[in-house]
Amino acid sequence: MKKIALIIQREYLSRVKKKSFIVMTFLGPVLIAAMYAFAIFLAVNSDNLSDKKKIVVCDETNTLSSIIKSNAQYDFEFSSLSLASLKSNFDSSGNSYLLYIPQKSKNFEGVQLYSDKQPSLAIVKYIENQLENTLSDQKLAAKGISKKIISELDFNLNIETIRFTDEGEQDGNTSASYMIGMFSSILIYMFIFLYGVQVMRGVIEEKNNRIVEVLISSVKPFQLMMGKIVGIALVGLTQFALWVILTSAITGIIGQKFAQDKSKLMSIEKTVESSNAGKSEPAVAAGEVLKALSTINYPLVIGCFLFYFLGGYLLYSALFAAIGSVVDSESETQQFMMPVTIPLIFSFIISTSTVVNNPDGPVAFWLSLIPLSSPIVMMVRLPFGVPTWEIITSMLLLIAGFFGTVWLAAKIYRTGILMVGKKTSWKEIGKWLFYKN
Repeated sequence: MKKIALIIQREYLSRVKKKSFIVMTFLGPVLIAAMYAFAIFLAVNSDNLSDKKKIVVCDETNTLSSIIKSNAQYDFEFSSLSLASLKSNFDSSGNSYLLYIPQKSKNFEGVQLYSDKQPSLAIVKYIENQLENTLSDQKLAAKGISKKIISELDFNLNIETIRFTDEGEQDGNTSASYMIGMFSSILIYMFIFLYGVQVMRGVIEEKNNRIVEVLISSVKPFQLMMGKIVGIALVGLTQFALWVILTSAITGIIGQKFAQDKSKLMSIEKTVESSNAGKSEPAVAAGEVLKALSTINYPLVIGCFLFYFLGGYLLYSALFAAIGSVVDSESETQQFMMPVTIPLIFSFIISTSTVVNNPDGPVAFWLSLIPLSSPIVMMVRLPFGVPTWEIITSMLLLIAGFFGTVWLAAKIYRTGILMVGKKTSWKEIGKWLFYKN
């Protein structure tokens, strides 16, 4: 243990003292905060930043001039000229469009949008929505149904979810569970790849520099591998903790600058609790987010996140260390990386599609127990509510999977680390597993 501790210390100090680590540790939160501020700025000033689109309308039906109105983004200009004349005098400035509505079109079939470039999806959908609303109003009017009746039928329904727990009834929120679960899984996914690859690169570097031959003379290959994995894990945790602290501080300052006054925030909270009609949708949405986030069991989520955060990293890092030991350069790692990364990528894809839609299904259940996929899948399931015995079982299997992976990786590592200048095949790696100590 003493030798492993020394290796951990060496790996940790050698990396945290690098200029790249210091720069990225402090620059990362600044970049995140800058993107956060820039996103807010774009959301607030999006209408002022983009040029207004001019849409010349050739309406042969003569029914839309009083219905379709211009807004901050689109300026509709109805023309009495023929389509041929408008085409010949088309303004090719890049912000002009020609909308043609045939006279004999039924249900606005055959509508055409002319431009000197491919129109954006936003403008096409906006025009489609305008025409669909117009057509809908016309059909309702033909049936003798007024807009007032339709507006009375239009309302927002929010279902309040309540969970039965051992402590009693607790508020829940599906949207909040989804956000927390996906955010946690993305962080774990990124962390495993980012710092797991660092383990592999470190092994390759030491192998090429022949430093490993000196190290192996004083420590066992297993000790060297474990020290490297844990040392880089501590580097990752240090950087992650600093990112969280600095990002929270910087974004908090930016948030205060863009925040609304206290009275308006209080009105948002009141909006959530009231069911009165006529409240603004943005206010309701903002209030719902605040209320949703308050329903999360943060001690459980944070505790499990740290466990799966480290457990997933340690498991995959052992495999990355094994890969680094059997190659001489990073370009040779592709054939060995794919089988290792497939379970991680697969679990992330399944989490975003199947698990979030059915967190209690058999697919979600089994993937949350398998060590190669549990760090991501279980974090997606956790906010939705997972029985305690499943969490404990998943953790125990992850620990067992880690030791099994370390044993397997150590078998490969102890032989591969000394193999220089020779390309290794899967068949040869299989033989290494049966070598005696």
